[in-house]
Amino acid sequence: MKQSAVLIPTLREVPADAEVKSHQLLLRAGFMRQNASGIYSFLPLGKRVLNNIEKIVREEMERAGSVEMLMPALQQAELWQESGRWYTYGPELMRMKDRHSREFALGATHEEVVTSLLRDEVKSYKRLPLNVYQIQTKFRDEKRPRFGLLRGREFVMKDAYSFHATAESLDDVYQKMYDAYGRIFERCGLNFRAVIADSGAMGGKDTHEFMVLSEIGEDTIAYSDTSSYAANVEMAPVVATYEKPSVQEGKLEKVATPEQKTIEEVAAFFNTEASQCIKSLLFKVDDRYALVLARGDHEVNDIKVKNYFEASTAELASPQEVKEVMNCEVGSLGPIHLPNTIEVVADHAVKAVANGIAGANEEGHHFTNVNPERDFNATYTDLRFIEVGDPSPDGEGTIKFAKGIEVGHVFKLGTRYSEAMGATFLDENGRSQPMIMGCYGIGVSRTVAAVAEQFNDENGLVWPKNVAPYHIHLIPVNMKNDDQKEVAEKLYETLLDKGYQVLMDDRQERPGVKFADSDLIGLPVRVTVGKLAAEGIVEVKVRETGESMDVSIDELQDKLAALLG
Repeated sequence: MKQSAVLIPTLREVPADAEVKSHQLLLRAGFMRQNASGIYSFLPLGKRVLNNIEKIVREEMERAGSVEMLMPALQQAELWQESGRWYTYGPELMRMKDRHSREFALGATHEEVVTSLLRDEVKSYKRLPLNVYQIQTKFRDEKRPRFGLLRGREFVMKDAYSFHATAESLDDVYQKMYDAYGRIFERCGLNFRAVIADSGAMGGKDTHEFMVLSEIGEDTIAYSDTSSYAANVEMAPVVATYEKPSVQEGKLEKVATPEQKTIEEVAAFFNTEASQCIKSLLFKVDDRYALVLARGDHEVNDIKVKNYFEASTAELASPQEVKEVMNCEVGSLGPIHLPNTIEVVADHAVKAVANGIAGANEEGHHFTNVNPERDFNATYTDLRFIEVGDPSPDGEGTIKFAKGIEVGHVFKLGTRYSEAMGATFLDENGRSQPMIMGCYGIGVSRTVAAVAEQFNDENGLVWPKNVAPYHIHLIPVNMKNDDQKEVAEKLYETLLDKGYQVLMDDRQERPGVKFADSDLIGLPVRVTVGKLAAEGIVEVKVRETGESMDVSIDELQDKLAALLG
């Protein structure tokens, strides 16, 4: 393609609202433009990268046995009401009414639509398993769109759904899709980890996220320093053990602690460590309340709280709710003298606290010499966030943290949607059974940003060859020079005939502008036709390494084959 015919509006200055490298460079290099907050147009270069990633996805989906289809973006509210998510998904779901006042949603995801489709079309176990996917624009009304393509309100997603008669069949397809995801992100050149994850609003269990390692990632990964273990920090179990010190238990005593509300303030007031304090948090778990305890130096993991209670939601009670339920302020909560209706669950570390400090459920007062089991009863389980230095849950090494960008997620949904929506089949014995489902998503446009985030330098983007918009940037230094123009035009046609994707900079621009734009755009190889063109010599430069060499035109094909494969 001739560059003069392509819309590539490069920028010299960094856009003021672009916070991260990928956002800055995709805008500066002319790959995309913002239309509104969280909504972008893909310009020609950006669309080619998107196409290349979609091509990789399609190839690996077909290899994994998933068949492409396309479902509507505009979805009936009734389907979401059947699953129950119309009421629980939250404000991110874009809702609207048509001229007849019928309610619809713009597709944030397609579990309801695909379940209703299979419910109507598949009646026998003989038609299962089925595995279908689509690549489509999705819509979510993000409260705070940020980081360009990494958190937008409109984005391109690959979503796949599998339907099964048995759990064993789901396990088999889940593994195939898991493996396919690994190949997709490897082919995109990404440094990533597959981590154990939480299913969130999707429902189901047994899920993995595919996380691209990046300092600007919004998710934290807990990983072993000696094994392949990795999990989202919210899902990593704590396997540390605790021993209660052999000390004489002191007498329980209530002490006035005016204005001492936080763990840090209370620990300082008593001249002790935060680990000697018992943190008490009132959670609203669906439609009931529970008191959750942790050691003062640990943080309660609300995902573990939700999973322990097998609840749809688990969130901290508001100060007003604490006052109504416990008749005290948040900073004075404690596990002693509770209403009978309040269930108490505690992290394992709490059981080993001896002569600790806890709130007295009375404003401005705390108990000292608090000893679990003697002074209060609780159910003990793993409720805290894992920390750096904790033992790895797989028994190998210790935990470290890294930041990651989620680009893919695979779920075992089970019968969450099929039971709610009546998607059943007749088994071998003629009995009606709910279909067992899997769900598999990739943020295609987000993957564009993730690649840009990992592959750049001080001069611009550095695209891996599998996703680059073109393989070769062919640059005649001076289009007014007949030798350079003739050599460049012949090379352009020859390279196209050989199957290379070539962007030829035929603009009437100064060499400095052409080279700066070339570095900014970041194609894998640059071929410069300059002063030695009449002698049959061109310069070849590798964008990733900066290595450059003079190559005769007769040997150029071999050199490019070695560089690009």
